[in-house]
Amino acid sequence: MGKALFIVDVQNDFTEGGALGVDGGDAVAARISRYLAAHAGEYDVIVASRDWHDADNDNGGHFAADEPDYVDTWPVHCVGGTAGAEYDPGLDVSTVTHHVKKGQGQPAYSLFEGTTDDGRSVETVLDEHGVVDVDVTGIATDYCVRASALDAIAHGRHVRVFTDLVAGVADTSSEAALAELAHAGAELAASGA
Repeated sequence: MGKALFIVDVQNDFTEGGALGVDGGDAVAARISRYLAAHAGEYDVIVASRDWHDADNDNGGHFAADEPDYVDTWPVHCVGGTAGAEYDPGLDVSTVTHHVKKGQGQPAYSLFEGTTDDGRSVETVLDEHGVVDVDVTGIATDYCVRASALDAIAHGRHVRVFTDLVAGVADTSSEAALAELAHAGAELAASGA
């Protein structure tokens, strides 16, 4: 029975100063790095995802043509190959086993919607390693962390969300997302990092 760690979208555009920066993003990057330094060896698979949007289109309506509604449409962010799409410099990715890019030309919130650098789905990677347990960290609690954790549950995994290793867009929606995840069967825990 394998174990995986998900690091969801800890990117420059989602941390302080980015196009959609969340408060506490840089701190989450640093805490995830501390956690990895102590615990990376406990995981069979460590998956880090990044939004990786196209520069030359609206990515299936994901980028707002005018004013974003911050629900379905957003300002331009995480365009593939730009500094905004790169990992936050505070995140040490040296122990990441699989890098996943998602949202290439379309909206994508869950890391299950992305593919690894060699074109495999996250589900395939998890199956290959017999992963049953998934720990989830990253940004944003109320969007991509939520979607990734719900998908992991839907794919039959036992999910634990490290509440001290996530950062959200807003307190109210982040609390609602964590409550929804707990109701769906996720364990909410502190990492101790």
